[in-house]
Amino acid sequence: MSLIFALAGNQNSGKTTLFNKLTGSNQHVGNFPGVTIEKKEGIIKNHKEALLVDLPGIYSLSPYTMEEVVTRDFILKEKPDLIINIIDATNIERNLYLTLQLMELSIPMVIALNMMDEVIASGNSVDVIKLSNNLGIPVVPISASKNQGISELMDVIMKTAYEKRQPRKLDFCTGEVHKAIHSISHLIEDQAKKVAYPLRFAATKLVEGDEITIKELNISENQLHIINHVVEDMENALGTDKEAALADMRYSYIEKICAEAVVKHQETLEQIRSEKVDKILTHKYFGIPIFFGIMFLIFWITFGAVGAPLQEIFEEGIAVITELVSSLIIDAGVSEVIHSLVIDGIFAGVGSVLSFLPLIVILFFFLSLLEDSGYMARVAFVMDKALRKIGLSGRSFVPMLIGFGCSVPAIMATRTLSSERDRKMTIVLTPFMSCSAKLPIYGMITMAFFPNNAAIIMITLYFIGILVAILSGLLLKSTVFKGNPVPFVMELPAYRIPSATSVVMHMYDKAMDFVKKAFTIIFIASIAIWFLQSFDWSFNLVDDSAKSVLASIGSLIAPIFKPLGFNDWRASTALITGLTAKEAVVSTLTVLTGAVSDVELSLILNGIFTPLSSYAFLVFTLLYMPCIAAFAATKRELGSFKYAIITAVYQTVTAYIVALVVYQIGTIII
Repeated sequence: MSLIFALAGNQNSGKTTLFNKLTGSNQHVGNFPGVTIEKKEGIIKNHKEALLVDLPGIYSLSPYTMEEVVTRDFILKEKPDLIINIIDATNIERNLYLTLQLMELSIPMVIALNMMDEVIASGNSVDVIKLSNNLGIPVVPISASKNQGISELMDVIMKTAYEKRQPRKLDFCTGEVHKAIHSISHLIEDQAKKVAYPLRFAATKLVEGDEITIKELNISENQLHIINHVVEDMENALGTDKEAALADMRYSYIEKICAEAVVKHQETLEQIRSEKVDKILTHKYFGIPIFFGIMFLIFWITFGAVGAPLQEIFEEGIAVITELVSSLIIDAGVSEVIHSLVIDGIFAGVGSVLSFLPLIVILFFFLSLLEDSGYMARVAFVMDKALRKIGLSGRSFVPMLIGFGCSVPAIMATRTLSSERDRKMTIVLTPFMSCSAKLPIYGMITMAFFPNNAAIIMITLYFIGILVAILSGLLLKSTVFKGNPVPFVMELPAYRIPSATSVVMHMYDKAMDFVKKAFTIIFIASIAIWFLQSFDWSFNLVDDSAKSVLASIGSLIAPIFKPLGFNDWRASTALITGLTAKEAVVSTLTVLTGAVSDVELSLILNGIFTPLSSYAFLVFTLLYMPCIAAFAATKRELGSFKYAIITAVYQTVTAYIVALVVYQIGTIII
């Protein structure tokens, strides 16, 4: 690739939709160099020479969150050939705040003015030519969700990139702010040029007191003293602090250009509709019950009405393939040991996990709908009051929501939190949210013990996870993490119909992650489990797996779980292998029981658990320490192996206590 484009914009501006439209399926996911924040990049359709990098959604280039630091560092250090700044045309004033900061970076730039269809439908208008002239950069009206204006946008992007046309230098500061920025600019001009830092951007950041810029430019103590004196004079003259002075400067200019280019008679139809819907969905008393009602409906569809029949079809298909491969191996005269390895080990382990693929796809279909429609942002808003009581803000609920998918990106998402206290506390609590890797375990147990009440069992497990997180938060805020949560400010985007492409790609990504895990981690784990349960310590093949290496190891641990209602070595062994990946619990029990069908597996599980002890087993798997990948993410984010171990021990002890309480109380009641 000879061209690199950076896609930048506010959250909820349609950035992901535009990225998908521009790249199609030519994309992959990775991490930004040196950090664990996820990035997407892809080759632009019909332009193989151009790579598009999707930067984190941000509101400012001020270094308050890791996303803002990552975006700024990528643009300054990787020096993309062009910035595509996507703007929500229905809220243009707020979006232009980031635009003015991006323009200071002196990199070719094009504005994609998104959601223009909503602006026009509401009777409002934007004079695109006048806006472009006032800003000094190309502005292209588009509707990413409806694929309108995309080809025109690409024409302008390629033309601007090849011409290397930088934004016109705007000197929109006045008075005392103008005086401060220009005084500092003269002071640091040589240093900024030496490290290829845009001069105005550097001067503005030094007014803010940005530690990163001070370090990058190697500002001396004498220079820092002069800068502080200049900023102090500015604050005294204006009667306000430096952040407010810069914000007032930018918004004053934004108001000026919007007064000339934007005609707004009323809010858009989507905004008007959203206000009406929010009176119900964000209601003071009904908001949380409605959320749980929606989740119950999703679980009922996923594990009952739609998911169960599809899962049965998958199981039958896997059984047919397994039988076919078994016959081929027998006909080829291969030894019984190899036959057992392939059929009883690999096919039983991997197949048992793959049979739950329909549940994963269906669940993430609904979660994608909730997220893309704008409802998930409302859930964070509704949960803010509850979270404040345990010492967190509503913003912490966003990583927790991601935790319903996978704990690894959820833990990484805590970098969006500006408070170090909130971030660490959220890392500890997030794994209590039930990740998708545990769904096969829930499906296996509910199929065996609660086939007619799967949705109820699921909602109680999710509720227990949230309840334990709340109680843990109350404990931690008064002991380890004393202090108050930071104020919670979050944009509530207008409700919109989710893009079919975005939903399908989200489902596809999750399905591929699940399949890849099945054919890597679960594949290896299945072979290891088969080997350990097929041989004794002298490496003799055993007829009874109870005499195997695995049985002897599991038997040492099994008594620990007797108070929880299960004392079988196979159950304790499954919990250990679940540390590699939670899905391994299912493959382990399938391999160890030797079940060849779900009916047979259910019968064997009824000999290992009672309905009550099986529920205690589910509670323990819900809460005990997450997989190794999540543990590694915890270590990276907390910056200490010791703290990661303490966190894992705390989570596991909590799981044991809660499962014990559930089983013992259940025993008394029943």
